[in-house]
Amino acid sequence: MKTGFLFAGQGSQHPGMGADLYEKYPEFRKVFDLLTEEEREAVFNGSPEALSDTRITQPVMVAMEIGIAEILSGRGVRADMAAGLSLGEYSALACAGVFTAEEAVNIVRVRGRAMAEASKGIDCGMAAVLGLSPDEVRECCEKATRDTGSTAEAVNFNCPGQIVISGEASAVAKACDIAKEKGAKRTMPLPVSGPFHTVFMEPASRVLAEVFKETEFGKPEIPVVTNVTGRVLGENDDIAANLVKQVKSPVLFQDSLRYMEEEGVKAFIEIGPGKALSGFVRKTCSRDSVILNAETAEDIENLLEKLKEIR
Repeated sequence: MKTGFLFAGQGSQHPGMGADLYEKYPEFRKVFDLLTEEEREAVFNGSPEALSDTRITQPVMVAMEIGIAEILSGRGVRADMAAGLSLGEYSALACAGVFTAEEAVNIVRVRGRAMAEASKGIDCGMAAVLGLSPDEVRECCEKATRDTGSTAEAVNFNCPGQIVISGEASAVAKACDIAKEKGAKRTMPLPVSGPFHTVFMEPASRVLAEVFKETEFGKPEIPVVTNVTGRVLGENDDIAANLVKQVKSPVLFQDSLRYMEEEGVKAFIEIGPGKALSGFVRKTCSRDSVILNAETAEDIENLLEKLKEIR
C-alpha cells in the first residue's frame, strides 16, 4: 500500500502544539531546537495572536512537521510520495531530502519575514468559501474587486466545495457577501496575517529568488507534488523557480490529492496540527482511502498500531 505524507499549512497552528512530542521524542526535540527562543516561547507559552504572526508561524510549523516525520521515519514509516499545503510544501521537500531540517527552517524564517514585509500597510484578510464551484468563487472575487476598488483572489483550491480567497480585507469581505448571495453554505475567516498567494506577495517572491541563488538543493528521494502544478516536477524542472512562483500563486491542493491517488497512494498521513487536510482527502479521494493523523504522541502511537493492521 503506497503511503502519502501531507504536511499542514498556516492557519492550523495553536499554542501548545508539539509540547508532548518535545518531551517524549529526542529526534523531535533535536529539530525543534533549531527554533529561536522567541519562536519556541510563542508556540509553548504564547497567545494565538502571537503564533499567527507569519514570521513565527512558518519556522514553528516546519520544525514541528519535520520533527514528526523524523519520529515516523525512525519507526519505519516512510512516505512513497509527499505534498504540503502552501507552507507545508517546504516540509514535504525536507522530508524528500531536498533540504536539511536546518535549511528548511532557515529558509521559511526568511520567507515569513519577507511575506510579513510584503503585507505591511495592507488591511488584509483570507477566508474559506464553502459550497461554490471554482468559477463561481472567481466570479465573486472579480465582482468584489470591481465593486470595492481593492483586490480579492481565489488562492487555495482545497477540495470540492472549499476554496480560500485572499487579498485586501474590504474585497475579501465583499466577496464573502457575494458568495453567500450565490448560495455558499458558509464563509469562514482564517487566522493568518497576510494576503498570501496573491499578487501582493510579489516582493516576497523576489526575496526568495535571491535566497535560492545561495541554496544547494538535494535531489528528491521521493516524489513531491507541488502546489503550483498539482503534479510532480519533472527531472529538468527547477525547484527554486517553482517555490518562487508558489508564494504568489494559487494552491492546487485538490488536484494534488487526485494526482496522488492516481499514482496509487491509498494511505494518507496528515502531519502537523489540525485535521483540515484529512477532511480534504475525504472530500476528494475514494472512500477506501486510509486517513491517519500525526500531531500528538497519542496520534503517533495509534498510527503505528493502525499501520500494523493494514500492512
